[in-house]
Amino acid sequence: MSTSNDILVRCRGVTKQYKKGETLVTPLESLDLDVPRGDFLAMMGPSGSGKTTLLNLLSGIDQPTSGTIEFDGMEIQDLPRRKLAGWRARHVGYIFQLYHLVPVLTAFENVELPLLLDDMSRRDRRERVEAALSLVGLADRVHHYPRELSGGQEQRVAIARALVADPALLVADEPTGDLDREAADAILGLLQTLVREQHKTVVMVTHDPRAADAAMRILHLEKGRLQEAAV
Repeated sequence: MSTSNDILVRCRGVTKQYKKGETLVTPLESLDLDVPRGDFLAMMGPSGSGKTTLLNLLSGIDQPTSGTIEFDGMEIQDLPRRKLAGWRARHVGYIFQLYHLVPVLTAFENVELPLLLDDMSRRDRRERVEAALSLVGLADRVHHYPRELSGGQEQRVAIARALVADPALLVADEPTGDLDREAADAILGLLQTLVREQHKTVVMVTHDPRAADAAMRILHLEKGRLQEAAV
């Protein structure tokens, strides 16, 4: 049984609602979830089941309508937007399906972006960026632009960007959805390595059962509620 010190993220009674025209939409309702440190959790469910909403809440991109979200023992749901943005930059790395790289910047410059607002020397930034790119196997692509990289390599740059600030939590929204099978398997292997060797915690949304099988746990969301869990 996990103790409170083993839990990185704890959600209790988390509900998210918003207005769509005159309709009140509830993508998540009274959700409880524990994410232990070092977990690799895959979240599955049909479109509209609340998976991406949950990722956005866990990462501090959005805030719940009600309920509590604790990260490493600190409640984050009521933090002011500015403080929440600073917290997110230090503690969470976000990996997107479509990479979101800046096309006019090199791999190095894309990975460096999250560090530019920190009070950090140019030398320290360079060392961090080079270490992150080396970790994802792209030490020889530092000066390449996105158009000069394969889709799998672009996603590795995006993962390096998510890693560069050394966050405890990585959230990944369909990280293999735009990749062929070989590239997808390589990315999933990289995420497993980050959990095993770098002690990261990963929460991944996916529609792909093969991608979910790479995780340590699979949870299923249905209409905003956890319906089933499989090990």
